[in-house]
Amino acid sequence: MNDEPAPESDSDVVEILPPKPGLSEDIIAIIAGAVLLVLCFGLTLGYGTETVEGETVTGIVNPLKSWVSKPGGWIGNPVESFIGTAEKPKPVWQGVLGAVAILGVFMALLAPLMRPKANPFTFLGGYLILVALATLAYVLAGQATIKSYNLEYALWALAVGLIIGNTIGKDTFGSMGEAAMRTELYIKTGLVLLGAEVLFSKLLELGPAGVMIAWVTTPIVLISTFWFGQKVLKMKSASLNMTISADMSVCGVSAAIATAAACKAKKEELSVAIGLSLCFTAGMMVVLPLLIRELGLDASVGGAWIGGTIDATGAVAVAGGILGDHALKVATTVKMIQNILIGVIAFGVASYWTTRADSQDGEKPKVGISEIWKRFPKFVLGFIAASIVASLIYGSSEDGGMLVSATTAVTKGLRGWLFCLAFVCIGIDLNFRQLSSQFHGGKPLILYICGQTLNLILTLGMAYLAFSLFPASESAL
Repeated sequence: MNDEPAPESDSDVVEILPPKPGLSEDIIAIIAGAVLLVLCFGLTLGYGTETVEGETVTGIVNPLKSWVSKPGGWIGNPVESFIGTAEKPKPVWQGVLGAVAILGVFMALLAPLMRPKANPFTFLGGYLILVALATLAYVLAGQATIKSYNLEYALWALAVGLIIGNTIGKDTFGSMGEAAMRTELYIKTGLVLLGAEVLFSKLLELGPAGVMIAWVTTPIVLISTFWFGQKVLKMKSASLNMTISADMSVCGVSAAIATAAACKAKKEELSVAIGLSLCFTAGMMVVLPLLIRELGLDASVGGAWIGGTIDATGAVAVAGGILGDHALKVATTVKMIQNILIGVIAFGVASYWTTRADSQDGEKPKVGISEIWKRFPKFVLGFIAASIVASLIYGSSEDGGMLVSATTAVTKGLRGWLFCLAFVCIGIDLNFRQLSSQFHGGKPLILYICGQTLNLILTLGMAYLAFSLFPASESAL
């Protein structure tokens, strides 16, 4: 039996498919991401004051900061996620409404240019339905007990979407749902915004040690895991294999999304990769710091081990923080250096899939640079451009660093909403039969476990080697 069902239609593929009237989602994503970044950078220019825990702090402040937020934590009453608890009042409802309004207006204005084109008001109707489901996912993830188990919003967004998709079905929403169900657009716009958070200047902080740990180990693990899945496990779906391999070896959800687009993975395959990533991330962020302490590892080595192996950047920060400030800085820097590979790997995968994986056995590929460019996920160029520009601003002066930090504090919130909307859409698009069939024989789980084991071993060895060869890097942070 196959590891996965055959795609029911072209819409199952995580890629922009043949030409229709309107601009591709890659181009729309670049436009939306660029406009949002320019707007946020522009509004951040200038000095202001903000109050942090009762103290007034002078610095560069983005006026949108209080208008972009997500539901917070709560204990016994879900309303607390919007207004805070009695002990610690922290109203965020204004920020929730602000984020929803900003994204809604931008996307609605672009709706007539999308492929397929949509009426702005029809789009807004479907968008508000998705926002209600995304808000529910955020609220569920913020409950104190649930939060203690590190069950992130992405998992709840997928679950909420799956419930809707497998009960009332997406057709219930009619034309509004069809207009707003733009999974790839939300994902790709979010990744363009992510580019401003991934700074090339971070390379300089750990120097060659950081590059060795993040850029040498990662490609080895990715290629080895993909080979293992194809040759040893003999997985029927090469795209599922590649998506899981990239998810596990690079940086989790973001890498899985970019790679899925590059290798034409089906949406249920992307969901499998994301589900595995979230489950293992939740466990590793708790277990790995405890193991590092038990082994008595140096803070730099331990931090690098965490940064190179735990998938999500947020989870890396939490796990590194358990070991102390120095380990936190090393861990997050290694992860940021690793994140830079997202664009490189997406390009490599797109090139491989075009010239090798899509060709018939024994048939010489008949494609060249023009076909690679046609199939290449162009939103990655927006990601890279945002990263370069943000790095140049960051390194220009001390104020440049504050400008980037204040700006990304806002764009990170918008990115979170975009990803949450995308996960809801993915869940609605799937059904349990398709999703469960992906785990037939347990091969995806075996692939992830074996790949992550190799990742843990190689990253720890490389961390020891890197800091031995470049001892000055340990004090760079």
